[in-house]
Amino acid sequence: MLGPVSEPVRALAAGRPDLAERLLAPWREIAGPGLRLEVLWYGLPGTGPGSLRLAARTLGLADRLDIPAVLTNAVRYADPAQHRIADVLDSARLLRPIDRRRLDCGERWLKGPDLMAYAAERIAAATGPATGSGAAPDPDRAAELLAETVRTAELCTVDPVADLGIGIGPAPARPSFPEPQSVGAGPGPDEAVALLRRRCAEGMFARGLDRDPQAVRRLEYELGVIGKLGFESYFLAVAQVVTDIRAMGIRVAARGSGAGSMVNHALFIATANPLEHHLLFERFLSVRRRSLPDIDLDVESARRLEVYDRIIERFGTERVAVAAMPETYRARHALRDTGLALGLPPQTVDAIAKSFPHIRACDIRGALAELPELRELAAEAASYGPLWELAEGLDALPRGYAMHPCGVILSDATLLDRLPVQPTPGGRYPMVQADKEDVEDLGLVKLDVLGVRMQSAMAHAVAEIRRTTGRQLDLDNPDHVRLDDPDAFELIRQSRTVGMFQLESPGQQDLVGRLQPRGVQDVIADISLFRPGPVKGGMPALYIAARHGAAPRFPHPDLEPVLADTYGVTIWHEQIIDIFAVMTGCDRALGEIARRALAGPDRLPRVEAWFRQRAGARGYGREVLDEVWEIVAAFGAYGFCRAHAVAFAVPALQSAWLKAHHPAALYAGLLEHDPGMWPARVIVSDARRHGVPVLPVDINHSAPDHRVERTADGGWAVRLSLSTVKGTGEGEVARIAAGRPYTSLQDFWERARPALPTAERLIRIGALDALRGRLTRRDLLLQVSELHRHTRGRAVDGQLALGGALVTAAPSGLPEMTSREALNAEIEVLSIDVSLHLMEHHHRLLREIGAVDSAHLGEMRPGQRVLVAGVRASTQTPPIPSGKRVIFVTLEDGRGLVDIAFFEDSHEACAHTVFHSGLLLVRGTVEARGPRRTVVGQMVWNLEEIAAARRDQGPEAALALLGRADPAPTPAQGTRPRTLANGTSGARLHPYADLQPAGTRAADLKSLGYTSPGSAG
Repeated sequence: MLGPVSEPVRALAAGRPDLAERLLAPWREIAGPGLRLEVLWYGLPGTGPGSLRLAARTLGLADRLDIPAVLTNAVRYADPAQHRIADVLDSARLLRPIDRRRLDCGERWLKGPDLMAYAAERIAAATGPATGSGAAPDPDRAAELLAETVRTAELCTVDPVADLGIGIGPAPARPSFPEPQSVGAGPGPDEAVALLRRRCAEGMFARGLDRDPQAVRRLEYELGVIGKLGFESYFLAVAQVVTDIRAMGIRVAARGSGAGSMVNHALFIATANPLEHHLLFERFLSVRRRSLPDIDLDVESARRLEVYDRIIERFGTERVAVAAMPETYRARHALRDTGLALGLPPQTVDAIAKSFPHIRACDIRGALAELPELRELAAEAASYGPLWELAEGLDALPRGYAMHPCGVILSDATLLDRLPVQPTPGGRYPMVQADKEDVEDLGLVKLDVLGVRMQSAMAHAVAEIRRTTGRQLDLDNPDHVRLDDPDAFELIRQSRTVGMFQLESPGQQDLVGRLQPRGVQDVIADISLFRPGPVKGGMPALYIAARHGAAPRFPHPDLEPVLADTYGVTIWHEQIIDIFAVMTGCDRALGEIARRALAGPDRLPRVEAWFRQRAGARGYGREVLDEVWEIVAAFGAYGFCRAHAVAFAVPALQSAWLKAHHPAALYAGLLEHDPGMWPARVIVSDARRHGVPVLPVDINHSAPDHRVERTADGGWAVRLSLSTVKGTGEGEVARIAAGRPYTSLQDFWERARPALPTAERLIRIGALDALRGRLTRRDLLLQVSELHRHTRGRAVDGQLALGGALVTAAPSGLPEMTSREALNAEIEVLSIDVSLHLMEHHHRLLREIGAVDSAHLGEMRPGQRVLVAGVRASTQTPPIPSGKRVIFVTLEDGRGLVDIAFFEDSHEACAHTVFHSGLLLVRGTVEARGPRRTVVGQMVWNLEEIAAARRDQGPEAALALLGRADPAPTPAQGTRPRTLANGTSGARLHPYADLQPAGTRAADLKSLGYTSPGSAG
């Protein structure tokens, strides 16, 4: 279809119908009867696109050349009010402010039949007579134009299943798996079945399960289901992928419901024996379900793309593609793109966007009016004109397509014939033009290959153990690593879980402290309980009470085998399935169908009626049915899959074992790959608390990565890497490491050839201290500037410069940097306080005002008012069952972590300081959470302001500031009863609850003042 901006129609606009006909000739030859001319009218003057004159000329040309014409409105938005949003989107696409000479006309909205019929009539009337001069206009031309438009639309209708062979259609159809030949089987119809059975038998023998009757029966049952569904090739393909990953030396672990399959266990896809952990195959796959199998693989994040490359190498680009992920607008991106469109200064837009929580764009103006931490921005909101309104209009609109972080499509060789693909943004992989949710509807099988940073951290730790001790450690070998290791569990019970997978968050530290896990099953339960669904149902408190001696209670004796290992508390999906199976007599496959139906409010009444009828017929009384249904309805849709929890517990306990027995190696891995929610400086502080020194960057000892290093007393320390230095490129790091050792600054400058800013940063953080002798760091900065002037014409690689002695080789008399200046340099360059903890300069002040450190907080009694202080290490506003907004803050003071909760009644006085300060002093009330103590915050101050008052005016001034009840009045937050449903948890979200996962909310300590620009989330 050729429209107003095509070359032939542009010739018409220029008054050259003869040229338009010549330009149409090749199109008519190529497209034949499929060629159409687009006619549209926006009421614009002149002869350009959208004008009546051009529309009439186009229709007239179509009539003369007997080419069908189609009436459109080139729709861009749903209603007329959105035309300004179209301008903003154009600006974002072009990366430049709105060009006010080319604004959207405001007519490209989805018009109804009456308006389109009116447009057809106006265009037909303006076209004039159909034949020669003097003939009357054709009264039926408008109707013919509309009829042709309808015919063309019908010709464009495509049935994905019937016409393209994609999707699973109204009836179950076998999806397209890799051909048996691609996974090592022969071409015969039963070759894949025989190969799968042979490999499962070999795996059962290798695992010692071939003589276990229960395991063999389970395997035969699963193979029967797989055979009925025709999924043999899929399991063989996944097994081949796992084998290839392990052959590359990459850590890999199965996760999700697939971990509950004995076939996956026999094929060495999944580690855990499903019988030992009561895992159900039906949660993963059954003949009653149309959904396709979905096996999740966790691999090292640093090597995830290597895995993708190997999969494509194994199966070919004709069978493999990655899934896409639509990115939609939320508040921050909406503000950034709208600010760009309006031509606001980039630094202003950046500051505005960072001030907002990670919330939906439609709540921008509400947050601006109600959140105390935004009060300064709200005071100047009017100066930004339509920024807020336009940004809200972008809410949930697509911003672009990115490569999904884990979805890999495995199909047969006809994949590209059936489905459109496009290159990923980097151009490296073919990407299916469908998101994760649509993939299954298209009849495609997805393998989730998820890059997990903790797997990379543990792989790095294992490599460091091998490098320093020669020991070849296999974390997956129970002879090497006991998952029930007593030392690891002692750390967990003490809530010393920083750096442990799935166990390190403040909430998990609280939960494991109260739970006091004693075995692997306790950790599996803990991971399952720490989910919004179980929390909403009060399951953690019930489980902990039963775990510590309260008598378990079962709704009926028949359910005791189902709930015994969780003390009568329903935690897992598998338990819901078994409850249905026990009480209704259905098979587990149908029980899983019923469990899935619990998530749909429209299906819930039918499930309840079915459950009550079937269970009642089997003799269960009304009271039992009421109690069980209350549990099932409230919890079943949001419970946790036990197979997921088992898969999560394995790396959790492996990381705990490493922390207990090889802490230095684990800390090196954590610093190298940043796997958790804590910033690097918190990891460093935790290392010191566990007796692991963290050594500073040194040009003669630091490597490109974080390394374990033997200390003088025979222990192990972590040496910070060269790549930790901000602004240092890979090439510079490689040259510095390759040139070691260096004997002087000049030797380092000439052989490593760093950029001047890099050399200055290294000097400021003390990386050249071993070479300076009597010189100060300021002397070295002076000398490196001189070297830079002398060697601006730098020698090429591999060639040494011909230089003389430095003019300023002797001390210049410049004073050494103070400890505060050195600390400032470390924070700026490394984001880690290496030489001193950030709180060291405040200990005297904290003693004077009676603040309590984290090490002594546990001695405080519940209800006692205390002052606590520290560096803001984490800030979260997560969804909670009540739907209210609670600000959770974790402070790190060098002795440990302090968890603080600020409830809504404190936000007016506290929220702005919390989100805009790096060092906090908090007044609050102690709460007991098992053996741990937390604080409910009531007042907060910027500790730097208190310290400055003491420094300039004495201790009395600091105490006077603390005595002020309301140091900074802020607008009241007001009553906001509206809450949002959280479809993944069942909790209610406050409108300004943070939508971003935890892990990026530490204070941004860019200056020694420790003041963050502020992030409300």
